[in-house]
Amino acid sequence: MKRRIWLMAAVLALAGCAANPPPQPASALQLPSGWRAQAIGAPAATEAQVEQLWWQAFGDPVLSDLVGEALARNGDLRVARARVQEYRARLAQADANRAPNLAFDGSPTRTRTLASSGKPYVTNVFQAELQASYEIDVWGRLGNLSDAAGESYRAEQASLDAAALSIAASVATSYLNLRGLDAQLALTQSTLQLREQSGELARKQFEVGYSSRLEWLQAQSEYHAAAEQVPQLQRQIFEQENALAILVGGNPGAIARGLPLAELAAPGVPAGLPSDLLRRRPDIARAEHNLAAANASLAATRDQLLPSFKLTAVGGGQATTLTDFLHAPTALWRLTALAAGPLFDGGRVQAQTDAAGAQRDQLVYTYENVVRNAFAETENSLGAIYRLQQQAVENDARRATAFDTLRIAHNRYRNGYASYLEELDAQRTLYSADVGLLQLKTRILVASVDLYRAMGGGWSAAARP
Repeated sequence: MKRRIWLMAAVLALAGCAANPPPQPASALQLPSGWRAQAIGAPAATEAQVEQLWWQAFGDPVLSDLVGEALARNGDLRVARARVQEYRARLAQADANRAPNLAFDGSPTRTRTLASSGKPYVTNVFQAELQASYEIDVWGRLGNLSDAAGESYRAEQASLDAAALSIAASVATSYLNLRGLDAQLALTQSTLQLREQSGELARKQFEVGYSSRLEWLQAQSEYHAAAEQVPQLQRQIFEQENALAILVGGNPGAIARGLPLAELAAPGVPAGLPSDLLRRRPDIARAEHNLAAANASLAATRDQLLPSFKLTAVGGGQATTLTDFLHAPTALWRLTALAAGPLFDGGRVQAQTDAAGAQRDQLVYTYENVVRNAFAETENSLGAIYRLQQQAVENDARRATAFDTLRIAHNRYRNGYASYLEELDAQRTLYSADVGLLQLKTRILVASVDLYRAMGGGWSAAARP
């Protein structure tokens, strides 16, 4: 009876020596009730939801094919998938530590020794054992380690989703920029033809004495200025194609084209409140799972000062001859119940617990930063779409005015009421407005991609519990 009392007292004393857990940090995270950008006139959410295959909303089959190839072949995604496999194996290892352990060994031995008489003799021993052991997880330490491994595994799944979202958005952005460059090249080549015709007209006017040499030289200068833009745009297209080919997991090369820029339309703004972002963004899910893993690891570290309990059973047979070993071995067995725990470690476990608590606090603050950045990215994307659409309206008005100005200037020049320089100035203004129109169209499409990225589009939510 006294032995039992002393044993219980020792267990309670050890339990009291468990490391003190660090306090939870106070969170300053507050969720906004709505989007600030919509308060200044940004487009309100429509019935469109954030779909996993959001890039199909642009209606370009070539874009969809490129994104599909990138998701299947991109090198960064293959690395992320391999990391998921690694953490799945780590989870299996942590779960295996909670299961019983069985082992077998056999050891035939032949020994030559000296007898008490001084004469050598040889003995044979044939032995085989089956060993079983099991640690009783009284305090939940092994369970916490398994939980930490599970949360780390889910965090890697979320990292894979985040990488897939980033790759899909990068491919879509690169392709839309490529189509924008294609449209600018087509516009520049068309403008070059008009400048060539205007230059020929100015030459004829100069030869018959209707205009000065200055006007003819100015027309030539404008032609070469437009011609200079062609190789520059061709270089940008060449480099953009190579970058996009690398993104989709191939070698640098040409890229197929789908819809022209004029036929590409930005999809509607997805519906959703700020709180929806917490369920859709994979980087937020990754931060959540990393924080949960840190909490579980902290609990497991803290419990190292508590005693552990282990049961061991060994059974087997032994004989001095192989025949006896196979037919009538001597049975051997052993049962052991082990309780073990540290008495003094100089504060090692407490220091480990403090370190784990500091890591947990870092992940709390990281989670808050990730959430705030997600809100800022969404706000910026909503605001960008609204402001760019406003800018496009003004650009349309500027282009309409520039078109009428060029028409009037051309008629005045042909009828001899104005110099050719007036028409050249109107051509430059219209060309600038046309280039601005194409650039704005491209930027609005890219801003839509940024919005889908910010709102977690393309995430399958497979990593969520």
